[in-house]
Amino acid sequence: MKNLIESPLWPALKADHETLKKTDVTDLFSANPSRFDDFSVKSSGILLDYSRHRMTKTTLGLLADLASMANLSAQFQALFTGKPVNTTENRPALHTALRDASKKPLTVSGENIQTTVENEQIRLFAFAEAVRSGQFVSASGKAITDIVNIGIGGSHLGPYLTTTALKDFANTKLRFHFLSSIDKAPLNDVITSTNPETTLYIVSSKSFTTLETLTNANSLKAYLQSQGHTDIFPKQWVAITAHPDKALAYGFPPEHIFETFSWVGGRYSIWSSVGLPLALMIGERGFRDFLSGAHSMDEHVKNTPPEKNMAMLLALLSFWHAHFDQATAEAVAPYSQRLQALVPYLQQAAMESLGKSVNLNGDTLTAHAGPVLFGQEGSEGQHAYHQFLHQGTLCIPVDFILIGRPHEKHNGHHHCMLLASALSQAEALTQGLSTADIQAKHPHLTKAQAAHLVLPGNRPCNLLLLDELTPATLGALLALYEHKIYAQSVLANINPFDQWGVELGKQLLPDILTALEAPTNPNEPSSLLTHLKKLRGS
Repeated sequence: MKNLIESPLWPALKADHETLKKTDVTDLFSANPSRFDDFSVKSSGILLDYSRHRMTKTTLGLLADLASMANLSAQFQALFTGKPVNTTENRPALHTALRDASKKPLTVSGENIQTTVENEQIRLFAFAEAVRSGQFVSASGKAITDIVNIGIGGSHLGPYLTTTALKDFANTKLRFHFLSSIDKAPLNDVITSTNPETTLYIVSSKSFTTLETLTNANSLKAYLQSQGHTDIFPKQWVAITAHPDKALAYGFPPEHIFETFSWVGGRYSIWSSVGLPLALMIGERGFRDFLSGAHSMDEHVKNTPPEKNMAMLLALLSFWHAHFDQATAEAVAPYSQRLQALVPYLQQAAMESLGKSVNLNGDTLTAHAGPVLFGQEGSEGQHAYHQFLHQGTLCIPVDFILIGRPHEKHNGHHHCMLLASALSQAEALTQGLSTADIQAKHPHLTKAQAAHLVLPGNRPCNLLLLDELTPATLGALLALYEHKIYAQSVLANINPFDQWGVELGKQLLPDILTALEAPTNPNEPSSLLTHLKKLRGS
């Protein structure tokens, strides 16, 4: 089905939605004491409660039929088995193979990539353990104390998220630093906060041509050499790339080059050697737990029908709200400070994948393929953007992410407050506050004054409850969102694995940079560029 809007199911879905618009979610709960059980699903240490949407079992059945019409399950089989689902580049997207420890053969271009993945993991874990144990030493013979990860996009967001989220599972004294922006301020911060004689530098770039990454690497390398540390490169430098030949040409020895693969997109690369910082922090066992949790979610998605499939349900609900409630944005609110970096990670995964305006046939889309995704750590977000969710004119579905059992260091009253904050926000979005309720509580208010206190309610939200935040459940959570995004792309009939839109700016940059750094010409016409050159003193 090229366009689901043209499917025979569409009128029935539209009619169902029109009927439900006259129904309060609170009434649906009252009519069905088992509503939570009927509209929740659990897998891989995560519970999805989607009972707070205005929907019934009829709605669920229609959405499941829509998934069947879109061949959603078959498209996932294509993804998992290495079919060229990245149609514009004619290659598979096999990030799922990186976390499959079954050793079942999976052939791509005549190569059993499971063997390739396993061999690279063995190399990576051996190197990580050598650093962690002190067996790997610096050029001056000292143990490594600090790790600097130089990368951007998935090469930064993945390692930064996972080392932040799993800080309580760190079993090393290594300190971690991240360089992503081309802004020199963080580069200077790294220089002043690390000792070059005990620092390991990781250059992570799939293409090994990424402008920001190589500029930071070149500047850092030049600084170290200017300070007399001429033996640090390449002894204390590591490259992670899908193009080992380019890393070799740069000067990295083969034993310091770890491979990610052409069939793994950058935003899915945390499962590969890009995850070296996490392996250094929690060790091989912890990293394998991270992979295992993701694989568990893979198996759930691969083998579960749409009406019980967590990722497909999330995608179907998003698709439903986008088309019938004009929901052009979605919020993610993780009620855990350890998950503070989750939103930017998911933002890249979703918006780089779904930011498309044509379908697989090159035809212009009649509706957006995916929503704008934004958010913040939950308790902070309540004091930032939640007002817009409650009383704004837009329908913005929300994913509340909760941790059931916190790490023992964080248990107690603070955690209960955190859970209560999330649940109260979800409840307020659901039940709202009517004019009658306000007038009963505040009879002295005029109608105009009371109107400012009205909350419409019936605002859709999901609650995602992790049993606890561990390497395994974090892996499952990230895999869940990956699969939600893929399901969204299937429903929209687009390719989520390319990103041609970011290329033009890269192509325009060199000429603009040359002009910006050129001496000021008094005969140049006035422009923002000439104004910038004057400010910089060029």
